[in-house]
Amino acid sequence: MHLLTVRLATHSYDIAITEGDIAGLGAFARQLCAGDAALVMADEQVQEFAGGVTAALDAVGFRAQIALIPPGETQKSLAGASPLYDRLAEMNADRKTLAVAVGGGVVGDLAGFVASTYARGLPLLMVPTTLLAMVDSSIGGKVGINHPRGKNLIGAFHQPVGVWIDIATLSTLPDGAFRSGLAEVVKYGAALDAGLFAYLEQHADAILQRDPAAIRHIVARSCELKARIVEQDEREEIGVRAVLNYGHTFAHAFESVAGYTGWLHGEAVAAGMACAARLAERRGLVPAEFTDRQLQLLAHFGLPTVPQSWAIPELIAAMRRDKKAVGGRLRFVLPRRLGEAALFDDISESDVIDVLKEMIEVPPAPPP
Repeated sequence: MHLLTVRLATHSYDIAITEGDIAGLGAFARQLCAGDAALVMADEQVQEFAGGVTAALDAVGFRAQIALIPPGETQKSLAGASPLYDRLAEMNADRKTLAVAVGGGVVGDLAGFVASTYARGLPLLMVPTTLLAMVDSSIGGKVGINHPRGKNLIGAFHQPVGVWIDIATLSTLPDGAFRSGLAEVVKYGAALDAGLFAYLEQHADAILQRDPAAIRHIVARSCELKARIVEQDEREEIGVRAVLNYGHTFAHAFESVAGYTGWLHGEAVAAGMACAARLAERRGLVPAEFTDRQLQLLAHFGLPTVPQSWAIPELIAAMRRDKKAVGGRLRFVLPRRLGEAALFDDISESDVIDVLKEMIEVPPAPPP
């Protein structure tokens, strides 16, 4: 087991990175929660693994139940949260009842939101089973659900009591979902760690083959980078944490306009980083070499590097509703060099529109 600690002003918690040690999860959870009940909220696609999680909890004295969640971003809604509240009420959950999120980012966000709001807060154990959730959404306490007018508009900060990462779960992760997670790892390299970016370039084939040593390295380094940022700016109040949103202003607009269907989150982030790099290049922040290296790496990982042909006015409207926007004024995280990014609040809509016009795929003309 490899342990990382997230040290916050209010409390600290551990991120355990393991491989094939589901029994160890029970002992880990027992150290974190003194209650005797647990609700395992799990993606239907990982039902078998969730059963193992439940057995591990039972073995250390929890009375654990499972609530299965259908897959898909559309579950992140008030309608998706309602049956989970019902299950907690049926089991007479109290503030010592352990909420366990088993699955990808959707389940983590949804279950975490339910845990943050039921009885004004339940202890939350994150058990991510996708690469994206392992390296990003399970760490840092951001939980929430979507609204038709924007992604994650309804949410809270609710830090977990612990994060249990078992990289063995990645062996059965569908290829598209695995590649989607790689987009967030590329984000860390491009925005925070040039050494990680170079590692991704040098070991791209081993990573795509899911070599355990390569996977352990990129998961551990990504978790470490996010933990250090969250420690500095837990609630995104001083701008430090904003760098974790590199590519996300574009990405969230893509997802919102598409109705949260089609692309996976990481695919939207990949195209969003491509757009953000072009915007940074347009402003003279980075050379074309930066943009080209990023595009080549994303393409090697089989990720999209251009948006789909969405209506640009709708994308701009969605960006105005982005949580980083202030008074409708667009703000973007842009790279300044490889491994360094910053939040800019002087971005003109005309520049964003020009980048989108330049990059959006033009549908082929109909045959004569």
